[in-house]
Amino acid sequence: MLDPARSFDIIGDVHGCAQTLERLLDTLGYHRLGGVWRHPRRQVLFLGDIIDRGPRIREALHLVHDMVEAGQALCIMGNHEYNALGWVTPALPGSDKTFVREHTPRHARLIAETLEQFAHHPGDWHDFTQWFYRLPLFLDADRFRLVHACWDPNLIGQLRRQYPDGRIDPHFIQASAVSGSFASSVCNRLLRGTDMRLPGGMTLTGGDGLTRAFFRTKFWEDDPQTYGDIVFQPDALPESVARTPLEPSQKTALLRYAEDEPLLFVGHYWRSGPPGPLRPNLACLDYSAVLYGKLVAYRLDQETRIDPNKFVWVDVQRAQAAP
Repeated sequence: MLDPARSFDIIGDVHGCAQTLERLLDTLGYHRLGGVWRHPRRQVLFLGDIIDRGPRIREALHLVHDMVEAGQALCIMGNHEYNALGWVTPALPGSDKTFVREHTPRHARLIAETLEQFAHHPGDWHDFTQWFYRLPLFLDADRFRLVHACWDPNLIGQLRRQYPDGRIDPHFIQASAVSGSFASSVCNRLLRGTDMRLPGGMTLTGGDGLTRAFFRTKFWEDDPQTYGDIVFQPDALPESVARTPLEPSQKTALLRYAEDEPLLFVGHYWRSGPPGPLRPNLACLDYSAVLYGKLVAYRLDQETRIDPNKFVWVDVQRAQAAP
């Protein structure tokens, strides 16, 4: 899947910011030739979440798809591509659901911009949802790895035995709607990450307007002591919750991506501030482009530790984000 003669530019969540993506590719030295963005020595690796929220979702999908088809890029699946597949896929016969991802107001809100922008292009939308099945859930290149949200070696090992290239099928999507199933565990963990329930039945309303009873957690801390040590999301926990000690059972349940593991790149987590590594072998490249943050790339060559000087980004400006 990877061209060994090339180096790589790993790009975080695009979310329909096609114009910003073109600016980033131009900054990285890519040129549009024959309708496809190309570089003679480098290949783009997209971390998923090309769709939803942004102003030019259809254009972004065409750009990424055409690069992949021309061998200029690879793209893994994000939770938003998975959600789209769930939206259009009927649930298993006998289920109490109509679709894998039920058409609730909350779910409809998240995919609304995508459906609206494809309303007059149903053929395009059908073709792209079929193409999403060609996006692997992970990429393991030995010295580096890509996954949208969380690298879980146990689940990935089991998944490889069924789907060696990480590409799933409609049956797997249907099975993922069954709570507690292997497919559900894979899609939730790899595409949405790890989380923990807020104490005492508490809920929090995030900056996106959605109310949740869980918060996203780190999967790499070696010796966390409190809730605040493991929170990994834009919305801060209340100070009283952040200071709450973790129970031994909670610590045991946490994943730990060790520092001697290969380089790992993820998206998903809506970071802010200057882009940089989370630790020497781990970087998140999602810096909230669709919320007027940054669209970020990491220029990977032969290094075995993440170089803080190799992050490249463009700032998203409101005038450019508008249709």
